[in-house]
Amino acid sequence: MTGIERLHAIMTRLRDPATGCPWDKVQTLETLKPCVLEETYELLAAMDRPEDRANYIEELGDVLLQVMFQSVMAEQEGRFTFDDVANAIADKLVHRHPHVFGTVKADDPATVLKNWEQLKQLEHKKEARHSALDGVPPTLPGLLKAQRMQEKAARVGFDWKDADGPWEKVNEELGELKAEIDRRDTDAAKRELGDLLFAVTNLARHLGVDSESAVELSNAKFARRFRAVEAAAKAAGKSLKDMTLAEMDALWDQVKRAEG
Repeated sequence: MTGIERLHAIMTRLRDPATGCPWDKVQTLETLKPCVLEETYELLAAMDRPEDRANYIEELGDVLLQVMFQSVMAEQEGRFTFDDVANAIADKLVHRHPHVFGTVKADDPATVLKNWEQLKQLEHKKEARHSALDGVPPTLPGLLKAQRMQEKAARVGFDWKDADGPWEKVNEELGELKAEIDRRDTDAAKRELGDLLFAVTNLARHLGVDSESAVELSNAKFARRFRAVEAAAKAAGKSLKDMTLAEMDALWDQVKRAEG
């Protein structure tokens, strides 16, 4: 029995209406949504530490479980099977890689992506997709959604040729945001801040940087330094709540210098 066959058998038993697990039996697509989201983010965290082999395998398995869970639910309802899911993605991969499985020529990643997008457009004509932006999941986090829309627009030629364009746009949006802040127009400032974030994401894309990953690096850095500030304050017998901003800034600078 292969690993997939074993997982399928276990999940089928857990979902058995008579002898299965009381929790697994009552789950629905709606109740599984938070699980899918949580497991995806835990896998992303594991991908930042691929050297931790055991954790990486575990998190990949947790995501695979979510796919198997929903597939077994569908099997019980007579809608489709796990094999249907696996064969559907296999068929898609073959169809969208004619440069590997067919006679199309594509010698660089840019050509591959362009062909991929053209094939997607043809596939989705029957789904009434009329825009190159169709297919971007509405539930994606904001920065990732911005990046995906920018990528799709770029695949049909709507893009700057290099990073100079988005860099100028960032500076333009900064000026517009400052103007609205000076006017104390909160709603307008919110819109301009969104434009700035969108422009920064576009700049990141042109620099070959994933904006979500970049901001996560900053999040992690801030958390590490802030905890170090808390520890330094505690070691001095103080609480941050009782310190002035200048005192906390001094500790922050001390932590930064210690990091090099």
